[in-house]
Amino acid sequence: MNIQFRETTESASPLTNKTAIADCDIHPARATRTELYPYLAKRWQHHLDVYGVHAYQGMMEGPPYPKAQPNASRRDAYPPEGGPQGASLSFMQQQHLDPNNVQLGVLNPLGTGQGIRNHELSAALCSAINDWQIDKWTSKDKRLKASIVVGNEDAMTAAAEIRERAGDKNFVQVLLLSRNVEPLGQRRYWPIYQAAEEAGLPVGVHAFGFGGNPITPSGWPSYYIEEMVGHSQCQQSALASLVLEGVLERFPKLKMVMIEAGFGWAPSLAWRLDKVWQRLRSEVPHVRRPPSEYIREQVWWTTQPMEDPERREDLFDVIKWIGWDRLLFATDYPHWDYDEPSRVLPPGVNDTDREAFYLGNARKLYGIN
Repeated sequence: MNIQFRETTESASPLTNKTAIADCDIHPARATRTELYPYLAKRWQHHLDVYGVHAYQGMMEGPPYPKAQPNASRRDAYPPEGGPQGASLSFMQQQHLDPNNVQLGVLNPLGTGQGIRNHELSAALCSAINDWQIDKWTSKDKRLKASIVVGNEDAMTAAAEIRERAGDKNFVQVLLLSRNVEPLGQRRYWPIYQAAEEAGLPVGVHAFGFGGNPITPSGWPSYYIEEMVGHSQCQQSALASLVLEGVLERFPKLKMVMIEAGFGWAPSLAWRLDKVWQRLRSEVPHVRRPPSEYIREQVWWTTQPMEDPERREDLFDVIKWIGWDRLLFATDYPHWDYDEPSRVLPPGVNDTDREAFYLGNARKLYGIN
């Protein structure tokens, strides 16, 4: 059960309207199908008009579960001027940014063309999305910061896009998805990590994507709920790959952010990796330290979907292992499983940890004063 469905806030940690927050997972949407056209060459405009983009070639929809708009988002998030949820900056300000005192909002666009097998089209769409984020969002509200969207299956082109955007204060991270052609630790993706480390930009790994495989290791599930639960499994596979392939050893200054797949599984995954590594470390001599050390030093976690155990002590135990300084508050606005800021933390959190949780950690990670 997600905590936002509770009818009262009596069990929530105090959050006043003066509490400033960072929302590290906001999903902007395009108002129309052709909204990207001003940022695309005529060749690609024509291509999209004639051929479109096949959803199974890397767009976020993946298999035909009932998640496509408008079902994916809050019913109350339709802009009054029309268009899909998340497509209006003015309504986002009115409904979310202003009333929740959002001081920093990190944009993570989805359905961008990441992973499309036509690598030239993917690169063109991602570059257009990055220009669109500046023109429509970050240039009009300084609280908002963008993610550099890259066509990750062509890592050299993706690295060039990162280097082109490096130093642009509109961007605070690089955005990848958790489901790809191969696990994210594979060498084909290393140029992305090298470019991100050079630029001093964290790499966010967001749930979703479509590499051509089902979300389970044994075939397609029947229901959307299985897809939702499976996101944490995909993130675990991605993180294990990043550690065991030696990415975090090779790029020690690289910072990873695991987005929208929970965090309660982090301790158990780290324990399991450490245990097996002790017995099989000769197979991966490039992993020079226990996997848990890399995870605790180089990985951050967004909170949405916030873990909601029956006993709040269990939540605090998990956070203690991860570290209060490694959690980044997120709402997932405007999606249906949005986490209401005032209902996320149970009571018993001290002022220092609460401030870090809601704002301080994000400002420090993303270099926002």
